[in-house]
Amino acid sequence: MRRLRVVGIGPGGPDQLTVEAVEALNDVDVFLVPDKGIADLVALRSEVLTRHVRGRFRLLEVPDPPRERQPDDYGAAVADWHEARAVAFEQVIGAMPEEVGGFLVWGDPSLYDSTLRIVERILSRGVVSFGYDVVPGVSAVSLLAARHRIVLHRVGEPVTITTGRRLHEEVAARRDNLVVMLDGSLTCAELDRDGWDIWWGANLGTPDEVLLAGRLSDVLADIESARRQARAARGWVMDTYLLRRSG
Repeated sequence: MRRLRVVGIGPGGPDQLTVEAVEALNDVDVFLVPDKGIADLVALRSEVLTRHVRGRFRLLEVPDPPRERQPDDYGAAVADWHEARAVAFEQVIGAMPEEVGGFLVWGDPSLYDSTLRIVERILSRGVVSFGYDVVPGVSAVSLLAARHRIVLHRVGEPVTITTGRRLHEEVAARRDNLVVMLDGSLTCAELDRDGWDIWWGANLGTPDEVLLAGRLSDVLADIESARRQARAARGWVMDTYLLRRSG
């Protein structure tokens, strides 16, 4: 039976892989990478493989289907995108019956990543069959906390991991410790800036890593500037931040 390995490779730096992840990479024949039109993201994956794979490897770029960014029905738009992705990868997997395929997942496959949903969707379509396993990775959340030398919550308190799209909802629910991911518009700028402290990090684990922390009202302008510079330098920015209610 065909085999696939879904491997968490950390937030982007080649040194953020676990020993288990490195061993998994060396078991893979062909790495399947979605091509989103940003060559630098493919280059980062290639750097990870060059650092850790002991022999030769093949990296196959699969064109990523277009995605509607501001849909009226977000859930339906994501479902359509996942289906299109499943079809694209299904065709590639079907053409490699005796090779082990590998998906390289930023951070950890369990946290705000669609790869496992895509894999299950491919299987549910019934066109190709395969077995697969999952190797966890260092998440941007854990690296953010390590870089800032913080615990994500105060003693006895919960921490909520959410997206920029849901931030206002979580704030209204009186969540005090909020880790925010996938926030392309920096939604925290819309909050009471004197009521929150922030620990922010961009492009974690890479040579372009940027860290800022302080009262939101004091550091927001610096964060906005750093985000613009990071995006201008590489064509993309991946940032994560912790918000903690002051007091």
